[in-house]
Amino acid sequence: MTDSTKRTTGTGQDLWRRAKQIIPGGNMLLSKRAEMLLPDHWPAYFSRTSGATVWDMDGNAYTDMFLMGVGTNTLGYSHPEVDAAVMKVVQDGNLSTFNAPEEVWLAERLIAMHPFADMARFCRTGGEANAVAVRIARAASGRDKVAFCGYHGWHDWYLAANLAQGEMLAGHLLPGLEPNGVPKDLAGSVRPFPYNDIAAFDEAVSDPEVGVIFMEVSRNAGPAPGYLEHIRETATRKGIVLIFDECTSGFRETFGGLYLKHGVEPDMAVFGKTIGNGYAITAILGRRAVMEAAQTTFISSTFWTERIGPAAALATLEVMERERSWERITATGTAIRARWTQLAAEVGITLDHWGLPALCGFTIRSPHAQVYKTLITQEMLRKGWLAGNSVYASLAHDEATVNRYFADLAGVWQTIARCESEGTDPATLLEGPVAHSGFRRLN
Repeated sequence: MTDSTKRTTGTGQDLWRRAKQIIPGGNMLLSKRAEMLLPDHWPAYFSRTSGATVWDMDGNAYTDMFLMGVGTNTLGYSHPEVDAAVMKVVQDGNLSTFNAPEEVWLAERLIAMHPFADMARFCRTGGEANAVAVRIARAASGRDKVAFCGYHGWHDWYLAANLAQGEMLAGHLLPGLEPNGVPKDLAGSVRPFPYNDIAAFDEAVSDPEVGVIFMEVSRNAGPAPGYLEHIRETATRKGIVLIFDECTSGFRETFGGLYLKHGVEPDMAVFGKTIGNGYAITAILGRRAVMEAAQTTFISSTFWTERIGPAAALATLEVMERERSWERITATGTAIRARWTQLAAEVGITLDHWGLPALCGFTIRSPHAQVYKTLITQEMLRKGWLAGNSVYASLAHDEATVNRYFADLAGVWQTIARCESEGTDPATLLEGPVAHSGFRRLN
């Protein structure tokens, strides 16, 4: 389909309007809402996928140089080996009165990859896995308060940070994440600290009731020298359980947790997104002394025993290891970042980079940054791309795809450069509202 005939309104946009009348917010994930991407014009729904291609409800094909299932599909969409493993489970039976043997095989596989770990538990989503990890860690430490850094989901334990010292400060610590519905009695139960700030970390864990440190190893910037080591030493000295949230970072720079790159081991780690290549599976790994505390509390769910998730994970890990996917997606992301920098210099705009190489992103240094992000999505959609200001790299992003992406992106960035040099209001180039911005993270 040519640029001039690519539809920007259709079945997906109509369905999204219907959805918002019967589903609060329109869907189940904030970052997939049309208003976060291209209000009024985002296709919103897909009919099928393959490799790096997504088809909307009207049969239009788009190459995904954007979120790739919000970071889940590092092998590409609809990977044949992973899908074959899942289809066998569907044919043989997904759930029964008996347990799925795949969960034992998956536990053994993940434990073998992570020397610190002796035991594993499984869930299906990142938020619930983090909530399970916090419950186990609190039980193991015998203390209730959690010091944390980064994004860890939607549960009460986490959003309690935004109850900060009274209603007047609600939303101050994690802007955009409202704590409505979170019991106010939880105020003070969590202590946030910014990434790479040792003094702030020391202050957060100075409270003797802190029994858990929950943090991402890295997201937007790497750890400063000695930072993770200081946290590990402090946790050990104070008897605090250290949890690394690797739901996003895992299997993107190493075959396993990102912590392996930095040589600092946690007491527990949580993995998600990548390990099922689009199928729902998350894992909590930990030291035996910590994980056995799960038996002193109640953590149980029927659908955590289904078979598709573990089967998909076993197949995904096999493909990852054979293809050395973590190396390939890191190389792809590194190359994309370098080409963004080169293109920006050529057209005359300034970028700020962020994210891991395989989760790379940029912000155009301008008061109009969010307008430009929306404009990029709008104009690239016309050309058959799902695009914004980040790329979640996958094995499906081959050199030819990346070259085509930059060929089409160049024209959009030239338009942005003219807006900057001529003082043109870029909002006048939008066909709808500016995309909503997300919440600010602590890392």
